[in-house]
Amino acid sequence: MLLFALGFLLVLLQPSSGQFPRVCANMQSLLSKECCPPWDGDGSPCGELSSRGSCQNILLSQAPLGPQFPFSGVDDREEWPSVFYNRTCRCEGNFMGYNCGECKFGFSGLNCTERQVKTRRNIFQLTTTEKNKFLAYLNLAKHTPSQDYVIATGTYAQMNNGSNPMFRDINVYDLFVWMHYYASRDTLLGGSNVWRDIDFAHEAPGFLPWHRAFLLMWERQIQRITGDENFTIPYWDWRDAEDCEVCNDEYMGGRHPTDPNLLSPASIFFSWQVICTRSEEYNSQQALCSATGEGPIIRNPGNNDKSRTPRLPSSADVEFCLSLTQYESGPMDKMANYSFRNTLEGFADPQTAISNPSQSGLHNALHIYMNGSMSQVQGSANDPIFVLHHAFVDSIFERWLRRHRPMLEVYPAANAPIGHNRENYMVPFIPLYRNGEFFKPSRELGYDYAYLQEPALQSFQDFLTPYLQQARQIWAWLVGAAVFGSVVTAVLTRQIRACWKKKGGTSSEIQPLLIESEDYNNITYQSNF
Repeated sequence: MLLFALGFLLVLLQPSSGQFPRVCANMQSLLSKECCPPWDGDGSPCGELSSRGSCQNILLSQAPLGPQFPFSGVDDREEWPSVFYNRTCRCEGNFMGYNCGECKFGFSGLNCTERQVKTRRNIFQLTTTEKNKFLAYLNLAKHTPSQDYVIATGTYAQMNNGSNPMFRDINVYDLFVWMHYYASRDTLLGGSNVWRDIDFAHEAPGFLPWHRAFLLMWERQIQRITGDENFTIPYWDWRDAEDCEVCNDEYMGGRHPTDPNLLSPASIFFSWQVICTRSEEYNSQQALCSATGEGPIIRNPGNNDKSRTPRLPSSADVEFCLSLTQYESGPMDKMANYSFRNTLEGFADPQTAISNPSQSGLHNALHIYMNGSMSQVQGSANDPIFVLHHAFVDSIFERWLRRHRPMLEVYPAANAPIGHNRENYMVPFIPLYRNGEFFKPSRELGYDYAYLQEPALQSFQDFLTPYLQQARQIWAWLVGAAVFGSVVTAVLTRQIRACWKKKGGTSSEIQPLLIESEDYNNITYQSNF
């Protein structure tokens, strides 16, 4: 009984996914380039003695990249995470984590064999108790130091190639703000030079899988620090909204009575400090965000530039986006046309799917509409509306996956912008995840959306949709083939009749026995066509 209780405790206290594992943020690990911590359950690296995993060389994708980033060897995020570590834990079966101490998404239990599917719900369908608990969990994350992860405050070169580690503690909520910043920050080229056309989480195929993984990790961290294993992120369905429906003190914070750019003092988010919002300052100093407080959350919803974002997205915008059959196209960046990903991200017109970066649609429209901390990419996760928004964006991605049922090969294997090929590891996650691992239905990752749990008839219609679309594309060929078949049949029939007439009729005396009477009921007619 004691052993069972100990095992159960280890599952509850298992490390979650994040950035630099604390146990690997030291000179020895950096100089050896190895991050293979022991699993507490048996004390062996990666839980090898318990067959959970083993320490292995990382396998980097060799597929060619797109032309958007013309440099090599200047950014720590290139071929992630090889600048910092080239040996990490490779977990077996359903085990996961930087030391193989946790279960893969969608599994639970002592041996990670129990499948589970949890449901994310509309925030307006939560009870008052559930809603208040969610807000309290957010605030707890903001004030709880991460036990397992730290952040880097300098580049690998600034760390003297590992001999001078530069890391610091961070709270659980800000850990995810920092990761979002780190994935989207500019490349520091030395002096005052930077390269801005780079982003490991946006403007390319990995946008949707990256944020799917990000939300799953965030969800698991909340489950861990609260002990609430059933917690799921709620979503805000913003289709056809006339204003920011969650921007009040009952939910995500109302407007300040005297300063429209600030939150109401009655909101629990009023006292929150943002981090990683001063990109130009970091660039001029050739420095990384150190996660120090930089002021309150800024939000002034609706007072944005209307020429760029005239309105919030509509149901029609979403439906058109879902009708697009190509996940990715062309240059696979923000200039891609007829791309589901680019249209949902908001760089293509939601009514034509033609790229227009000067306008902001769908996902981008919400960020711009919030007119504050949410509107700057690197620091956008500071506003807790971020998680509600991205949960709904992820649900639209899920609808597309269910409607079109793409094979993994639909996700680009090569020539995408840096970090976005199918087999590239996502920056800056440790343990390592490849982009393609999250290009799959949500139920395989252990979660679903309440509004997608539709009746069986709708599910059957969704199943038929891709086949009906294919049929529409080839209908002309089908009609042509039918006409051709009819002509051939008519010609053959006339020739056969002519032959019979030449042979002198079709009397019963010379007709062949076509079928035995006892076999008649066993015959079925089949058409090869």
